[in-house]
Amino acid sequence: MSFSGHTARKRFGQHWLHDVRVLDQIVEAARLQQDDRVLEVGPGRGALTERLLASPAAQVHAIELDRDLVQGLHDRFGTDTRFSLRGGDVLEAPLQLGDGGFANKVVANIPYNITGPLLGRLVGHLDRPVEPTYDCLVLLVQKEVAERIRAKPGRSSFSALSVRMQLLADCSLVCPVPPRCFQPPPKVQSEVILLKPFPPERRLALDLASRVEALLKRAFQARRKMLRNTLGSVIDPQVLEPLAASVGISLQQRPQEVAAESWVALARGLNQDV
Repeated sequence: MSFSGHTARKRFGQHWLHDVRVLDQIVEAARLQQDDRVLEVGPGRGALTERLLASPAAQVHAIELDRDLVQGLHDRFGTDTRFSLRGGDVLEAPLQLGDGGFANKVVANIPYNITGPLLGRLVGHLDRPVEPTYDCLVLLVQKEVAERIRAKPGRSSFSALSVRMQLLADCSLVCPVPPRCFQPPPKVQSEVILLKPFPPERRLALDLASRVEALLKRAFQARRKMLRNTLGSVIDPQVLEPLAASVGISLQQRPQEVAAESWVALARGLNQDV
């Protein structure tokens, strides 16, 4: 294998994870079995790839943006028939495996500058969830984003992203990852999180999901204002006030104080677009 002369590139958000303990925790969180097909995003020099191929997984398919790393990855892992590699941008490249099928699990050390769009591609949106869903995603992300995804109502980190992700998947912390675990060290703290997308029967109906999305956009664009001001300007107060009271929401609350299920209850009671 040869990565000779290659250094981490800032424009690609490259920070090589080298901490053995964290690498092992990532693989353990994925709970790989013999019938699992894994999509790895951004394999870099292959520290995590090596562990994925040492697991019982049936196939590991990697997507790498940096063309200078692709040949080195081929040299390192190309003789393993369970390994396949596509060069390109994961936000645009086909996610199908060589046989036209899809992975059922995702493992990714995500470049932090594409976290939002990549979550959209791998998990989806409330009114456009990804089909078919992945069994799980093990993602290494910036701590700030991980906290927003997992945040509880009332926390400063609770946001529209918190509501969306918690209505699309079970979200849990795997482990913290301090900067010293990378080379070069990033300037921010990181975390590994585990997402388990909900099956179709647990997802919102599309019309309801659209109403929830509209409420979130309206309320969180002015997150410091009370709901009476943000929602009362677009929903008849004679409709809004009794409906909010019936689902346990005070219009004096701010959006970050309202739990995900309460947003759903509020949207379910509306018979109008927001």
